[in-house]
Formats: sequence, structure tokens, C-alpha cells
Amino acid sequence: MEKVYKNCQSCGMPLKRDENGGGTNADGSKSNKFCSHCYQKGQFTLPDITAAQMKDHVKTKLKESGIPSFLTGFFVSNIPKLERWKY
Repeated sequence: MEKVYKNCQSCGMPLKRDENGGGTNADGSKSNKFCSHCYQKGQFTLPDITAAQMKDHVKTKLKESGIPSFLTGFFVSNIPKLERWKY
């Protein structure tokens, strides 16, 4: 049985909050692992980004959406432990 993920395994965003319902695989099907911001048509939208850069990127996006700074650090702390960064 395929594993069900609650959060994007690249940026950590809750998949239920993805306005597009998730990223897309190369065959056009929905990805159950990555959000639409990180993964489209079977490719990462930021293929050369590192886990540390992703943390900074997500922190910036969270602050832009009005999330208090003290919470952004908490939200991005697990990014290096996600599936994308295990290789």
C-alpha cells in the first residue's frame, strides 16, 4: 500500500492546504508526496535548491503570509528530515 503523506516532502506544507490539491507526476496524476509549489509534471520546481535554502525560502513565504517570525522557525525545523532531503 502506498504511503499517505500529510505534508509536502520537500517544503513541509500541509498538503490539504495546497490550493491545487498537490503537485503532478510526469503522467499528469497527482503526487501524494509533494505540493504544487515544489513539484510539477514529475519535476521539482527548484531542482538545485538545498535543504538549508528551502528553509530560508519557506520562512520568507510564511512571513509574507503574516505568520509571526517565532513560528516560522518552528515550521521549517523539520525540512531537512523530509523525504526529498534524505539522499
